[in-house]
Amino acid sequence: MPAACESVLEDIEDIVSAEDLKPHDRQFVRRNVFPKVRKRNSQKNIQTDDEPPSDSIIPGVQKIWIRTWGCSHNNSDGEYMAGQLAAYGYTITDNSAEADLWLLNSCTVKNPAEDHFRNSIKKAQEGKKKVVLAGCVPQAQPRQEYLKGLSIIGVQQIDRVVEVVEETIKGHSVRLLGQKKDNGKRLGGARLDLPKIRKNPLIEIISINTGCLNACTYCKTKHARGDLASYPIEELVDRAKQSFQEGVCEIWLTSEDTGAYGRDIGTDLPKLLWKLVEVIPEGAMLRLGMTNPPYILEHLEEMAKILSHPRVYAFLHIPVQSASDSVLMDMKREYCVADFKQVVDFLKEKVPGITIATDIICGFPGETDEDFQETMKLVELYRFPSLFINQFYPRPGTPAAKMPQVPAAVKKQRTKDLSQLFHSYSPYDHKVGERQRVLVTEESFDSNYYVAHNPFYEQVLVPKDPLLMGKMVEVDIYEAGKHFMKGQPVSDARVHTASINRPLAKGEVSGLTEEINQLRAPSCEDVKASRKLILSKKVLLELL
Repeated sequence: MPAACESVLEDIEDIVSAEDLKPHDRQFVRRNVFPKVRKRNSQKNIQTDDEPPSDSIIPGVQKIWIRTWGCSHNNSDGEYMAGQLAAYGYTITDNSAEADLWLLNSCTVKNPAEDHFRNSIKKAQEGKKKVVLAGCVPQAQPRQEYLKGLSIIGVQQIDRVVEVVEETIKGHSVRLLGQKKDNGKRLGGARLDLPKIRKNPLIEIISINTGCLNACTYCKTKHARGDLASYPIEELVDRAKQSFQEGVCEIWLTSEDTGAYGRDIGTDLPKLLWKLVEVIPEGAMLRLGMTNPPYILEHLEEMAKILSHPRVYAFLHIPVQSASDSVLMDMKREYCVADFKQVVDFLKEKVPGITIATDIICGFPGETDEDFQETMKLVELYRFPSLFINQFYPRPGTPAAKMPQVPAAVKKQRTKDLSQLFHSYSPYDHKVGERQRVLVTEESFDSNYYVAHNPFYEQVLVPKDPLLMGKMVEVDIYEAGKHFMKGQPVSDARVHTASINRPLAKGEVSGLTEEINQLRAPSCEDVKASRKLILSKKVLLELL
């Protein structure tokens, strides 16, 4: 997309001098800005430019469409960016056609995700939309040709999204790709108390750290998220408390590797989890995100105790990727199949009924038929109820992309064979007739049911009774499918409500105090004049 200036600015300060008004100052004085009446040119047939000059555009009054691909961490980043933009006065819309600017938050894990991202950029440009790019793709490879001339907000710079959007709307191309540091030490990222719009007002996604300690040969995310950087325990606990006060009843802890949490700041995952358990109210639940086998091995005893806690889901996502030690070595996964089995067997013994989810890559470079058969045997042995099957895609710039590749037809066939094995067994049939306690948090994709989860984070569909949403209830299981069960609420059972505060409305901004909300409320004069919300200078300083 053409920009108003040809040069790419590496930081916002490159176009702002010490004497210029800052973004919050411009927002504050917007009440005193009046349109200047231009004299009409009396000469006929003189062409005028339809586009107003950049200095006549008032940011903060536009509509923004946000699209996010990828993991829970990326989704949390998207929620934070939406919250800050809405708090500043922008309108977040679900209608891409009516939006003035598209904020595209990308994922770099697999080729198809990047293809969707690239196609969305092209579509935005064809529709004459302003574009801001975010997420792991531009962070990892900002010099790609199709990103040329476009504004980028880095994964650790999401607290400056308002500035980048503002300058992009005015026609500038701005790129903020730096790291957050304190006395030279890399931080986990932007502050956790920033304004946020939760996709689901009942679920708070908390990123406990960014990056990881591994160097997997197939992984592109490492290029974007970097090495491990953890948030302090007290900041994470404070964020959890704030979420519960806003009506949240389920917290997801996420990162590129939750098991490695704290190794850079002198603590560990069990210490964090015990502190979080202390503040979880009755009727609310905590879900732990993905952890790699090496970093959970030394904490097995403590993790088993935590996963047995009534307010923590007995669920753990442990990617194995392959059941061949030679393939794992080529992947540089830093564990062997025996390590994975030790973790799974121990947790199954100490936490009866626990759900173990895992990932498998089919057709990694050098994988033989014998290697793949070992993976098939592992799946047959454990019959994972949740299995993420991925055909290998070589990501540019990774060591695995330079290795001799398995033929595409072989990769496709192995993916098909593993999928058939996964669908050959039914993990929930034996649970029909059980009475289970479930937490209701969302609506099903077909809108016919509400979606709940039992203590093992197994999906249970319940009737669409608005009184159940956000509540913990008892249900009788009467039907089971491959990925779900169906339950009927017990009529005389006790209903637990997680928080005395009502959940925020869908689209409502989290993290704003009552004082700030009052300052955001428009007067009649404002509605007639600009029909936009205006923040005071003091409030914007707090938010930005």
